[in-house]
This record gives sequence, structure tokens and C-alpha cells, in this order.
Amino acid sequence: MEYIFSLELIYLIASVTFILGLKMLGHPETARKGNLIAAFGMTLAIFGTIFLYQGKVQPLIYSLIGAAILIGTIIGWGIAKKVGMTKMPELVSLFNGMGGASAAIIGLIEFSHYVGDQLSIATIIAGLIIGSISFSGSMIAWAKLNGTLKKPIRFPSYNIVNNIILIVILAFGVYITMSGSDSQLYLYLIFFAALAYGVLFVMPIGGADMPVVISLLNSFTGLAAAFAGFLYGNMVMLTGGILVGSAGTILTFAMCDAMNRPLASVIFGAFGEGTAGSEASQKSPHGGSIKKTTPSDAAILMNYANKVIIVPGYGLAVAQAQHVIHELELLLEKKGVEVKYAIHPVAGRMPGHMNVLLAETNVDYDKLVEMEDINSEFQNTDAVLVVGANDVVNPAAYNDPGSPIYGMPILDVEKAKSIIINKRSMNPGYAGIENELFFNQKTSMLFGDAKDVLTKLVHELKGM
Repeated sequence: MEYIFSLELIYLIASVTFILGLKMLGHPETARKGNLIAAFGMTLAIFGTIFLYQGKVQPLIYSLIGAAILIGTIIGWGIAKKVGMTKMPELVSLFNGMGGASAAIIGLIEFSHYVGDQLSIATIIAGLIIGSISFSGSMIAWAKLNGTLKKPIRFPSYNIVNNIILIVILAFGVYITMSGSDSQLYLYLIFFAALAYGVLFVMPIGGADMPVVISLLNSFTGLAAAFAGFLYGNMVMLTGGILVGSAGTILTFAMCDAMNRPLASVIFGAFGEGTAGSEASQKSPHGGSIKKTTPSDAAILMNYANKVIIVPGYGLAVAQAQHVIHELELLLEKKGVEVKYAIHPVAGRMPGHMNVLLAETNVDYDKLVEMEDINSEFQNTDAVLVVGANDVVNPAAYNDPGSPIYGMPILDVEKAKSIIINKRSMNPGYAGIENELFFNQKTSMLFGDAKDVLTKLVHELKGM
């Protein structure tokens, strides 16, 4: 009784740390501490389960568990230490997939132990299906983010085919549960069918929607973990799974709101396939040409500005230019220029990507202003510097009903007095469409690698 009480107490403490950690992740100043608190709770729960477990366990099992923990810690620590900020969304997708795989493996192992218990079998089958979809879907999302799969692959009537496959999988799962079958063949059939569906589910979705898909798959993994917790009667697994599942679901819908697109449109739409725009395009299909500028001219404009807003995007992360842009910000402030950063909810490749990137350089959190708060300030801004952002500043969201991003809330950069856009080339953004802002009369294009261009810009400003 004492051991049970002690383990339950540990689970309660761990659950509290999960909730507290999740709450602290909501603000950049407390996010790191929140992550450490939640990690401490998870460590406590793991070791509590191992050492306070009631029942006989072979020494070999403890050895295997210890080896698995050691190997996993070394691999996870090594990957996390080396990963760059540009690769963080890929890492999130990869690790999330491992969680789904774990839930699926639990189902494969425990199925034969619960034959005849319909509730437990229903729980196992549900966790197996959801975990398998999360694993294979996350692997495809990872491949899309790292460039292995560059374009969506769409088969004829893919929506109908995918829906039919999902219905068949669910119906088969119900049959296995209700029939009381102990067939391992049926079990592995539904396992591989769920894996195939995960691939087919994510494969057609365009790159612009990958942040939403990753968040959705994350919620799937949490749900699968919650089913495992219910199966084992493990409260900390259940609590953790529910938190991950609910947080992932909330984040998914929040991002859909930020893009002004329903979730069904993300899953079944064609956003990100690529339409207009090419690297060589120098003229807008609506008329007008681009205007190029140099670091020297951009420095003069910003030097005499009263207010500058910087719009960071994925290109900033790719170039690892966050430290240089912070140096630029500090230099402008010494010259009496007010500087702020405009943060779009889906800038980068995952929610909060830009916040974390800039926090790495100790940018004042108060200068990171969310879209709904910064949009009213653009009309009173002398110069806007857009670094590597594209779709989140594209006026087509307002002006072109035929555009795939039409209706998506964007940063109102075009209202500023002057606009400087840094890009490597005229390639379209992740949504694969031309950006009208490039051809605005107030816009000057500053081509080149962000780190190189910003370094030259800083050098020019220092000489003024």
C-alpha cells in the first residue's frame, strides 16, 4: 500500500509539472524553464515506474530498460544539441513520429494479452490505428520539410480514395473488437493499413500547410498515448497524452484561424502546390517591375528613419542571420530609431519559430509584436525591413479572390512609407505563388543571402 501511494504521489507531481510546464511555454521568458520543469516531471515518472513497480521483474528486463534509456538519451541529446533552428520543425516531426510508433508498438505487443476484454481491445486498436497514422504521417512531413519530398503527390480522386481507406480501417477495427478475434494476421493487417493511410494522408498536402499538419499529428500522438495510459491504468500517461492531444488540437485550430482556412481545407485542399512565379520573373503578371536596391541605399533610408519594423521569416533562419539582425536593431536604436519586430503566427515552419530564433540572440521580448497588435503601426512606419518572409506579407491575401491565400490574415507591410525586402531570388514562397508586394512602387528588393546582406547593411550604418 505504501508503494502504491508513493507511485501515485509521484504521478500526481509529474502531472502537475506537465501542466505547469505547458503553461510556462506560453511566453518566451518562461518557456525554457517550463520545458525543464516538464522534463523533470517526466524523468520522475519514468524512474518512479521502474523502481516502485509492484510485481516480479526479471533482471534482464531492467537491463534492457536501462540500455534503452541510455541509448535514447544519448541519441536524443546529441541530435538536439546539433540541430539548427532551421531544422527544428523537422526535429519536432521526427520525435513526434517516434511517439506514435511507441503507441503502435504497445498495441502490437499487448493485443494477445487482452483478448476477450472488449474495452481493452477497443483501446488497443484505437491506439494502434492513431499511433500508426501519426508515425507514418510524421515521417512524410519530416521528408517534406527537409526537402526529400519537394512537391505534393496527388493521385486521381485522392480524397475519395483516402476516405474509403479510412472508413475500411475503422470498420475493420470495430470488427476485430466486436468479434473477439485473436488473429495476429488481422492485427498486422490493420497496422499496415494504418501506416499506409498515414502516408496517403500527408503526401498530397502542400508545404505551406506543414506546420498545421505537424500540429495535428502531434495531437494524434497525444491521443494514442492517452489510450495507452487508459489501458495500463497509468495516470501520468493518461494525463500527459490528454495534455499533448488537447494542446495540439488547440494549436491546430489556432493556426487554421491565423491562415483563415478551415482544417478540412488544409487536409483536402491543394495549397502549396505552386502556381505562378519563377526564379527568372522580373515583371508582375498584373503589370509593373521590381526595383532593386543596395545595402548602402538601404542603410541611408533606415539611418534617417524615425521608426523601423523588421519582419523576420524562414529566410532569416536559413541564413542563421538572427545575431546580425539583432546587431542591426541595436545600432539603429543608438541612432535614435525606434525598432520593433512584426511576428506572424505562421511565420517560419512552426508556431513560435521566429520568437525562439530571436530569443536566441537576447532580443527584448517586448519588441516581438504579434500581428494583431503591430498591423495598426505600419501606416506610421518610415521603413519596413522584410527578411526572408514571403506569403505572410503578400497583399494577394486581400486583393486576389483567386489566390490560394485569399482571406489569410497578413502583416500590413504595404501600408508603410518604404519597404525593403531581402530575398535570395524572385522564387515564390512556400505557398508557391507570386508576391504582389515585390512590385509595389514603395518596395525595393535587396537580393542576397540574409546574413551577408545584413552584415553589409550594418557596416554601412556604422560609417554614417
